[in-house]
Amino acid sequence: MRSSVRGHVGGLAAVLSVVSLAIIFGTVGGVVPSSLLPRAPETLITAIPHLNAAMSALALVAIVGGVRAIHRQNVHAHRQRMGAAFVLFVAFLSLYLYRLTLEGTTHFGGPAAIEPVYLLILAIHVSLAILCVPLLFYVLLLAYAYEPAELSTTPHPRIGRIAAALWAISFALGIVVYLLLYVAFPA
Repeated sequence: MRSSVRGHVGGLAAVLSVVSLAIIFGTVGGVVPSSLLPRAPETLITAIPHLNAAMSALALVAIVGGVRAIHRQNVHAHRQRMGAAFVLFVAFLSLYLYRLTLEGTTHFGGPAAIEPVYLLILAIHVSLAILCVPLLFYVLLLAYAYEPAELSTTPHPRIGRIAAALWAISFALGIVVYLLLYVAFPA
């Protein structure tokens, strides 16, 4: 299986990215009707932003830990931490899209003077998250298709550094968005 992935990493990453982004944009665009989803208890729906903020913080810690691990040549720890960050990303996104489908967007409740700053932070956060999708699939597929000793001969280290940096910034900005929406200026 690994050998069949090797020759198709770019194509597989592209297909996974297109499918994933189509699901995300379709959900955000309202293509998925809320009636198709089971309704969780209101306490869980209300808790989703707080759970997502916690998962974002854990993912950020995992990314930083994964980067530190690979700098120390600890491939096993690097794989574990980056894998954990990816699982947290998928969980975050699933919960976010679920709540968005059921409840719609959360409006900024702060002063009008601060709203442009909030919208800029939100736009950068979302743009980086979207940009990370194909990069993450690409580096994950490379990590799957090649043995650790071979990865240095692939684009994995170079693209991985870029992906990790953008991903970390996106998670950090997501936490700032959460703090602005739910702590500093709750609606």
